[in-house]
Amino acid sequence: MKKRMLGKSGLEVSAIGFGCMGISFGYGQPMDRAAAIALIREAFEHGVTFFDTAEAYGPFTNEELVGEALAPLRDKVIIATKFGFEDGDSKKGTDSRPERIRAVADAALKRLRTDRIDLFYQHRVDPKVPMEDVAGTVRDLILEGKVMHFGLSEAGVDSIRRAHAVQPVTALQSEYSMWWREPEQQVLPTCEQLGIGFVPFSPLGKGFLTGKIDASTTFGEDDFRNIVPRFTEEARRANQGLVDRLTSIAVHMKVTPAQVALAWLLAQKPWIVPIPGTTKVSRMQENAAAAEVVLTETDLEQIEESLAQIQVVGARYPAHLAARVGR
Repeated sequence: MKKRMLGKSGLEVSAIGFGCMGISFGYGQPMDRAAAIALIREAFEHGVTFFDTAEAYGPFTNEELVGEALAPLRDKVIIATKFGFEDGDSKKGTDSRPERIRAVADAALKRLRTDRIDLFYQHRVDPKVPMEDVAGTVRDLILEGKVMHFGLSEAGVDSIRRAHAVQPVTALQSEYSMWWREPEQQVLPTCEQLGIGFVPFSPLGKGFLTGKIDASTTFGEDDFRNIVPRFTEEARRANQGLVDRLTSIAVHMKVTPAQVALAWLLAQKPWIVPIPGTTKVSRMQENAAAAEVVLTETDLEQIEESLAQIQVVGARYPAHLAARVGR
């Protein structure tokens, strides 16, 4: 697979990464452990070298699984994980106190079966802790060799700049896709100015852009999408037009809608690295192959014209979660 550099950091990763969250958290029942490990290792065989996890996914179980899966491949892959929630529980409040960051790093190293964390993200900005203290703590962990690179997730421009002034930020991870383009307004220009890589999560719109979800789709009891306004039955029906347009483009190009959506992200900037997640080997293979899909200027213009005619319906987060982003 093609490789990309995350900004000016020197951190090289596969052009398509793998978001491991859904294997054990957020989208219903966790995968069988053996099957999950096999899936992660199969992703590596298809060229994926960038794997994303967090203490909050489980909590803790996803890191443990990723650590076991990648232990035989450790020096050939880049592992990203995250700190920032009280007791590692995303349902609780944020907690990025320096002592907590250090405790998370030490625990994550054990769960991941490694001697260093390649990329350590603050999962959400903590309004109770100055960003300078957060960045300074990660800087110290980098000096100690426990962490290689510093990242932020869903941070606003002011937080990005304050953090970067203390410890250069290697990557910003936030939601970005054909149906959530808000980062284009301020965040992407800031990343470009500062030399920060951008890692889109939910690059396939939490599955909607694959064309496999419609208004009649039902989700499991533990599926996060049940509380997302954009995934109400009415919103899915209203947003079907976007998928219809995406599908027609894909048919014309003889690829899948998911591959067009990922190739579109790759075409936006050379330092953008999407991290789609899946529990299916076939979908992983499809996503990885998107790195080879090249969109011409004409393709991109036509896609832009199509997207401009679509008004996406529904918020991407319920209010209590929306309050945590962009700070």
